[in-house]
Amino acid sequence: MAEERKIPYKIYLEEDEMPKAWYNVRADMKNKPAPLLNPGTHQPMTAEELEGVFCRDLVEQELDNDNAYIDIPQEIRDFYKMYRPSPLVRAYCLEEKLQTPAKIYYKFEGNNTSGSHKLNSAIAQAYYAKKQGLKGVTTETGAGQWGTALSMACSYFDLDCKVYMVKVSYEQKPFRREVMKVYGASVTPSPSMETEIGKKINAEHPGTTGSLGCAISEAVEVAVKNPGYRYVLGSVLNQVLLHQSVIGLETKAALNKYDIKPDIIIGCAGGGSNLGGLISPFMGEKLRGEADYRIIAVEPASCPSFTRGKFAYDFCDTGMVCPLAKMYTLGSDFIPSANHAGGLRYHGMSPVLSQLYDDGLMEAVSVEQTKVFEAAEQFARVEGILPAPESSHAIRVAIDEALKCKKTGEEKTIVFGLTGTGYFDMVAYEKFHDGKMDDYIPTDAELAEYAAKLPQVNE
Repeated sequence: MAEERKIPYKIYLEEDEMPKAWYNVRADMKNKPAPLLNPGTHQPMTAEELEGVFCRDLVEQELDNDNAYIDIPQEIRDFYKMYRPSPLVRAYCLEEKLQTPAKIYYKFEGNNTSGSHKLNSAIAQAYYAKKQGLKGVTTETGAGQWGTALSMACSYFDLDCKVYMVKVSYEQKPFRREVMKVYGASVTPSPSMETEIGKKINAEHPGTTGSLGCAISEAVEVAVKNPGYRYVLGSVLNQVLLHQSVIGLETKAALNKYDIKPDIIIGCAGGGSNLGGLISPFMGEKLRGEADYRIIAVEPASCPSFTRGKFAYDFCDTGMVCPLAKMYTLGSDFIPSANHAGGLRYHGMSPVLSQLYDDGLMEAVSVEQTKVFEAAEQFARVEGILPAPESSHAIRVAIDEALKCKKTGEEKTIVFGLTGTGYFDMVAYEKFHDGKMDDYIPTDAELAEYAAKLPQVNE
């Protein structure tokens, strides 16, 4: 153990070692993600069409399949320095508690006020909106991390920020929405009665607790109807995975400092922002044939788009106004059980990650939420960080893989992403403690019903 301690608990990069460019994994993919389609014509979306919804520079990034590296503007790099580089932590205490020969590392993204990795893309998207001379942006948020991060970024650049928050999260996480208001954002529970799409969804699903798909539809409607506004998204899109690559680039640089090569890389998966950012440079090596890694996506059993969804074109939103994306999906009108406590509520998965998964370059597993919270508490008690429910999906599988090593005696190196803290998720922890949390899993019949409604697209 004395020899092992040469590797510090926390590995930090120096300021001049921070990434100066984002990595675009699409440049190394032999099978590129399928293009976004116009929902009316089913033809590939043009840059001009996308610019009606998204910022101009972000559209360019969204469509870029060729440039492996895209420079990070100096203004964004300067903002990153307020909370980056984030630490790569060796989980010595967890290893000892598990009595495993495995070496466990986690990249901790919770060391900023938003409490998560979401700020990495929020500040970039706010920067490009300001550069374009826009008045403000609209967005959706599920658990609230993205809305919090975007409100911070918009405050920094003096932009108006309108957030549509999934109703069940709005009700369960009042303090999260108050943080957004601290930074000047307006926060509306979704589906609301403020938009035509919100009214329609409420009429069709009385008493609905909402979904990310619902909230996206409302945010897009407001952006399109208000001059000087654009819509920004916190996950799923190519541009978001690009910005989040700072996570993986820092992780790889920190590991390289001590000649550490991971065997297993694990990330939670909802829409794909954290997972895509963490694995991007490692996946790049895998795609180029330079190295091999076992990469595991972990999703909730109550919203299992990878493990039980269809790889098909689907609407990105419940209101069916957004472009069609080819992705692993449960259907755009799928709404997770209200008892689903974590984020990771999106009906689909990033087109980039969906293509990589379909090509057999990564694995996916789903886990029940009570097991997730068991792992969260075990981690909190030995590592001293209260993890977000989303991150705890990755913790669950990291612990499971470490226990497998205990049985086999293999000294594997495991790296997982700890996306943020769980201090605004205490209602979920309370339900777990009070025995009011169940492991609802949708039936095959339910999922088949949603799958039958997928749009018919001739590819």
